[in-house]
Amino acid sequence: MICVRKPPWKTVKRRVISDNFILPVYHLIQHALINTIMSEFSTKGYLDMELLRFTTAGSVDDGKSTLIGRLLYDSKSIFEDQLEAVKRASIRRGNEHIDLALLTDGLRAEREQGITIDVAYRYFATPKRKFIIADTPGHIQYTRNMVTGASTANAAIILIDARNGVTEQTCRHSYIASLLQIPHVIICINKMDLVGYNQQVYERIRQEFNNFADKLKLREVTYVPISALHGDNVVDASLNMPWYKGGTLRHVLEHIEIGNDHNLEDPRFPVQHVIRPLSDEYHDYRGYAGRVAGGFFRPGDKVTVLPSMLSSTIKSIDIYNETLDEAWPPMSVTFSLEDDIDISRGDMLVKPGNLPLITQDIEVMMCWMNDKPLQINGKYAVKHTTRDVRCIIQEVKYKVNVNTLEQIPGDHTVGLNDIACVRLRTTKPLFVDPYNVNRRTGALIIIDEATNNTVGVGMVTTNQLLNGG
Repeated sequence: MICVRKPPWKTVKRRVISDNFILPVYHLIQHALINTIMSEFSTKGYLDMELLRFTTAGSVDDGKSTLIGRLLYDSKSIFEDQLEAVKRASIRRGNEHIDLALLTDGLRAEREQGITIDVAYRYFATPKRKFIIADTPGHIQYTRNMVTGASTANAAIILIDARNGVTEQTCRHSYIASLLQIPHVIICINKMDLVGYNQQVYERIRQEFNNFADKLKLREVTYVPISALHGDNVVDASLNMPWYKGGTLRHVLEHIEIGNDHNLEDPRFPVQHVIRPLSDEYHDYRGYAGRVAGGFFRPGDKVTVLPSMLSSTIKSIDIYNETLDEAWPPMSVTFSLEDDIDISRGDMLVKPGNLPLITQDIEVMMCWMNDKPLQINGKYAVKHTTRDVRCIIQEVKYKVNVNTLEQIPGDHTVGLNDIACVRLRTTKPLFVDPYNVNRRTGALIIIDEATNNTVGVGMVTTNQLLNGG
């Protein structure tokens, strides 16, 4: 038997960790923990902030992209690497100043030509509100892009070059803003530095636009004289225009009241999806998901289902893992009803005694967005809220001269960027309100079935109610 001698135990002396090591690590962990907590609070605060969508419009070279770049720059909403890239690009182009327009003009063709072609969306926030900006093009051939960017906007910023005054594109964009029922219009008279910050120039352009705006149905118009290049009255008040006593552009945007922009009188809920989890926890659950398009809904409310006209009562209003006491626009929620009713996508829940117009014959103001002209008696697909139908264009009642607002009844040729009053008939009934009453249930898009391209957008007219559909 061989005995193997075990090695003696070694005693290891405990290492004393110096405070010079512990304290920095402790402070580092504490700093990271505080940052995490503050980040959670700021994220929650950001999510709870009110959102304002606004669009910019104006003639070519009026400074729309420069204005948005200045707004982002002075609001400290640009990353350092973005700013450095813009500085390098500005130097390569031989510009005397940093070209802030490069922050939004992202397409190569836009940067080469110095114009905006596509709709550019940008996001930023201030301590009072968060924003989504739609920078739209000024060229007449890109008017359809302006319609796209402005269709969901709460406010429109229309720029006017102080040297040129009100132009044809100013009139066109103002008419489109009124047609789309944009609640708040801000007229920015830009490039005041090129006219010596002259108050008389500002007052003359303001009066000139007022004369044109009197013909439009603009709800609220605000005027701000600015210089986007130098930042006058964009974020900070201008020292060069002490005669202007109003707020800066950012101040105006932060204090626009948008709570009443949605229709809160007429309850409308287009059903987008039927939810059937078929799980053990929600074995018999049947919910109807969508976005509230108007009015208030509460558990216990009686509702009517269109087009079946069947009635039921709201059992619950759900979002993810929470039940709500009420829902209003533009909340996305799920309704469950007391009764099992055949409801599918495209149906609409409304309140009894407050029904939309249910019709197949619809009169709309149409903005045509395709190179191929509108075909009278042509067949197209229609999307209205969540409902998909087909239609035939029956009649072009008149076209509109956007410069004079004159109606042209004899011209039935509707081409790219034209605006006309059109009557169409759908294969199935739609549930519509006039567009000036409800922007959600009063709007529709026309689609070419052969190419699947959106070729037109329509706004239901008030004549729809007068004519009874």
